[in-house]
Formats: sequence, C-alpha cells, structure tokens
Amino acid sequence: MPARTLRTFLSLLLIASAPLANAQGALPPAVAQALAAAKIPASAVAVVVQEAGAKRDTLSLNASTPMNPASVMKLVTTYAALELLGPAYRWKTEAWVNGSLRDGVLEGDLILKGGGDPKLDLEAFWILLRALRGRGLREIRGDLILDRAFFEAAAGDPGRFDGDPFRPYNVLPDALLVNYKSLRFLFYPENGAVRIHVEPRPPALDVINVLRLAEGHCPEGSAFRNLLKPTFEPERQRAIFAGQYPLSCGEKDLNVALLAPNDHVAGAMRQLWAETGGTWTGAVREGQTPAGARLFHSHDSPPLAEIVRDTNKFSNNISARHLFLTLGAEAAGPPGSAQKAMAAVKSWMAARKMPAPELVMENGSGLSRAERISAASLAGLLQAAWGSPVMPEFIASLPIVGLDGTMRRRLKNDGVTGRAHIKTGLLSDARSMAGYVLDRSGRRQVVVMLVNHPSAAESQPAMDALLRWVYER
Repeated sequence: MPARTLRTFLSLLLIASAPLANAQGALPPAVAQALAAAKIPASAVAVVVQEAGAKRDTLSLNASTPMNPASVMKLVTTYAALELLGPAYRWKTEAWVNGSLRDGVLEGDLILKGGGDPKLDLEAFWILLRALRGRGLREIRGDLILDRAFFEAAAGDPGRFDGDPFRPYNVLPDALLVNYKSLRFLFYPENGAVRIHVEPRPPALDVINVLRLAEGHCPEGSAFRNLLKPTFEPERQRAIFAGQYPLSCGEKDLNVALLAPNDHVAGAMRQLWAETGGTWTGAVREGQTPAGARLFHSHDSPPLAEIVRDTNKFSNNISARHLFLTLGAEAAGPPGSAQKAMAAVKSWMAARKMPAPELVMENGSGLSRAERISAASLAGLLQAAWGSPVMPEFIASLPIVGLDGTMRRRLKNDGVTGRAHIKTGLLSDARSMAGYVLDRSGRRQVVVMLVNHPSAAESQPAMDALLRWVYER
C-alpha cells in the first residue's frame, strides 16, 4: 500500500474510532481536568452527548445509572404537560355566589374556586376582582369561601426540604395559589432611614422596621437576607427587620412566603377589593362550592406554553409542581395528586416509547432528595422532544446560554454564547444540566450531564467545559 494511502487510511481509522472511545467513557480532557480539580470521581458523573436525530452516542458515561437530576427533572414535567395538556391549555379560577345579589349587594357568600393556576399573581388577582366589580358586585355581606378541591391538600412542612419555610421556592402546591403565597418587601433608603414598602399589604400585616443604614458592600441572595436579621411570625402576621441595610444597596427587594394560605388570600382580597371600591367585612374559610351556588365569573390563566417558559427559564418550583398535579387531575379526575401524576407520566412515556424504568418523581420540580432518572432517559426524552409537534415551545422555554434565565451569567462572550438551550439544576449534593447545543458546524446536539456528589456544586466548570467541547468538536 502506498505511504500516502496508508496515512489516509490510518487518519480515517482514528477519526472513526474517536467517537467509539468517547462512547466508552473517555471524557474530553478539559472536562476530566475540571472534575479532578473539584475532586469529583467519574463514578459520580453521568454524561450523554448525541446528535439530534441520531441513535448512537457521541459520548456516554454511566448513562443508565439512576441519578438525582435536581431541577432538570422539570424537563420531564414540562414536556409531558406540553404534549398531554397542549400549549394552549389554560387553568380557570372561578367566582361563584351563594345568595341573592341585588343592586350590587351579595346577601351571602362569595366562593373562589381554584383550578390550579400557577400564575394567579397579584396583577391577575386584581384583574379577577376588577371583573367582579365590572359585573356589578360591590358589597359582600357573607364570607369568602376558598375551594381548593382541584388538588389534593398539600401535607407536610414547607420547610422540610431545607429548614426554611419562608422561601418562595418551598411554597406547597395550592389549587388557589395567589401571588405564589408571597409578599414582596421593597427596601429603599430615604432621608437617612430605611423605608419598607410591602406588596400586597394585607391590612392585618404588622411590619416592624428597626433597620439601620450602613456603609459597605451590598450582598446578594441569602447574605442579603441575613444582613436584615429578619424574624417572621406567621401566626401574628408580623415581620421584623432588625439588622443593617447598606446604602450601596439602593432599592432592593425580598420575597417572603410569610402568611398561612387562608390569611394570605384574605389579606390580598381585603386590600385589593377595597382599592376597587368594594366592601367586605366577613370571614374567610375553606370549603367546597355549595350545590346551589351560581357561577358569576371565570378567569383564565395565561396559556400553558407561557407557564412552561417561566418554569424552565427561571426554574420555578411551584409552577412545576402545579403542572405535575394538573397532569394527574386531568388524567384521572380531581383532586390532582402526585400518585395520579406519576401514573400519567409513566403511561405517556410508555406510549411515546421512552422507557425509563428507573424514573422516580416525587413532585415533578426536582426539589427533592428522592427523585431519580438516568442520563440516558433524559437524552431519550430530549430526542423525542426534538421530533415532537411541541418542539418549538419546549426548546424556547429553556435558558439560552449567556443570555437569559438561569444561564444568563454563564459562558458570556464565549463561542457557545447564544447557541445552546440548557436547563440547569442545583441542590446541595447534585448539579445537572440538559438541553441542546448548536455546534459550530450547524448540527444540533443533545447534551446531558448529571453529578451526584457532596462537591457537586463545584462541577460547574466541568459542565461549561463540556458545552464548549460539544460546540467546538
């Protein structure tokens, strides 16, 4: 064989064997080095890279091992919701009247019947109440009844996951969830003092402000909240801030899930209803819609595709949990429960030929120590989504690397910036990413990387290195 022909043959052989070596578990050097620097062994890592539409792995490591995916589990929930419920699905929140209504006066109770809307925020709730006023209701002389029967009653402590029940990401599902059951405390310096504005501001809420202005750096996240030295007392509907507020913070806010569910809805109702010119002095209580009540108004949520976008872009736990329970309620009838939802997802995956025998879903959000899925199953789901009619809505819901969502601060001004849609996840012992990369040759690649290890938080450089490798190869 001529030397030139032999060299060409050997070069082709090396090129053909490279994917095979990678498929057998040889991580790209930059990825392996970053994991070694973080002291994370290969046994704690699962990786799959495949070209979209292809059946063969370009890279595979521990692909079939069940792992905790953290918030990447939202991909299962949101894709299932898009296919089973449809991008145009809307949740309904209904207002029913039980009593006579004359000249704007309701001699009886007003019932708010929740349909699981995950985005009944303050603006949407105000629009709902404005619609009641527009239909002629002015005075309610009975009680406000909250009907939450669309979902199974949430059991347990909202702080069970990490010991902090006041974090909005720990809010439990609620078929009548108003403004994520959260209050927004807005802090700003004025005339040598720190002012606090609260939205919504329930009339019974007591805010004790003994904050002191200080010099120095303005911290972010938990460090900012800790600097405020807050004390939250749900039973008294009280919030106390007794720490310092750096002048460099300017205007800054803190969202707190402070009140019990009934107190939260009642407080928002009393404030907003009064602002619309309505009157109500009755009590609030939970109960089902009476048989003799009449439907007065129905409020629609944004379409499901918009909710899915918020869920994945910003890793919204409560939205994911509502999507999950809605799958159960629509598949097997209310009340939606985790068991019904899991059965619906399993049935859908089997019908779509996406086997995932290792799949465990506790709440569909990834905020769980129990949820499990393999990198291979996630890659299979992403491949199925690539060929699905809801592919545009699904991919558009994922954070764009270096530009928005949970990926907005990563890989900025990099070759892969703007060329990858990646869902991320992070717990104390789990870090993850999964999605699509458009490589430099214009091919779409499916990428999954899961790390379960006490040092998992330190694996971000390895994940960034994998995204670069996929883009550049």
